[in-house]
Amino acid sequence: MQSKYKIHLLKANLFAASGVLAVWSLSAPPLAALMLWLSLSWLCITALLLDFSHRHSHGLPWQVVPGVLLLGMIAVAPERHSLLIWAWAAVFMLPQAKWVFIFNACAATLSWILLAPILNLPEWVLMLLLLAILGVLALSRARQLVDMNGAIRQRSRLIPGVNLWAGEQLLRDLPREQTRSEREVIHAELFILQVKRHQLWSTAKKLCELTYSFENAYRLNNTTLASLMLSRSAQEAETRRQQLQAAFPDNAFSHHLPLIDIEPSTVTLEQLGELPQARSSK
Repeated sequence: MQSKYKIHLLKANLFAASGVLAVWSLSAPPLAALMLWLSLSWLCITALLLDFSHRHSHGLPWQVVPGVLLLGMIAVAPERHSLLIWAWAAVFMLPQAKWVFIFNACAATLSWILLAPILNLPEWVLMLLLLAILGVLALSRARQLVDMNGAIRQRSRLIPGVNLWAGEQLLRDLPREQTRSEREVIHAELFILQVKRHQLWSTAKKLCELTYSFENAYRLNNTTLASLMLSRSAQEAETRRQQLQAAFPDNAFSHHLPLIDIEPSTVTLEQLGELPQARSSK
């Protein structure tokens, strides 16, 4: 199946943009050429590292990088790179934190100020108006992407090819699994695991590896995972829990809830993510 995200086309566009910057740098003065090569290097590295198989935040606001590079290219040679001012619209299309947006907005304003000496007043003012319009349109598109990504994350796997799903999917799966366990007379329970924030993704992969392929795992929040476990009996389920607990870090805590004790119509992710100390084990 072709990639939904058109990743190959995106890579091609990034490499094409880096090629344009490379050609542009041939006649540039040394400082401008340095900024152009830094920018095209970033584009190439981004294209080579593009990977939609495992997207989670490392706390690095990478949207700052294109803003810094764009401001740098305009600052070192405003008369040569004045056309790059319109690239700010693309920067604002990126979903980004509020402080990152403020930084990029200030950088865009500074870029506009740097172009004042090479423009007459009407052109300068018109450029500001057009930038403002494009910025508003770009922010609207960024908001659409945020909403779209949120909806996708609620109904799709967090790691393609691995049975790790968003917590909202668990709320939809609970009624079906309850019905199946009653119909097939099997023991079904929800295994909940709490770990440190930095251990979440590695533990999630291990949890998926240690459970059966027909059992889903879920990310309830930044420190809590869950898995719907199906066993022949309560004794077998207890044995499986002990094996799972032994495979996880010593600072991981777990507890379990029989599916029959859960009311899907009223339960919330916040309730499931709470770890009762009296029932925790490890």
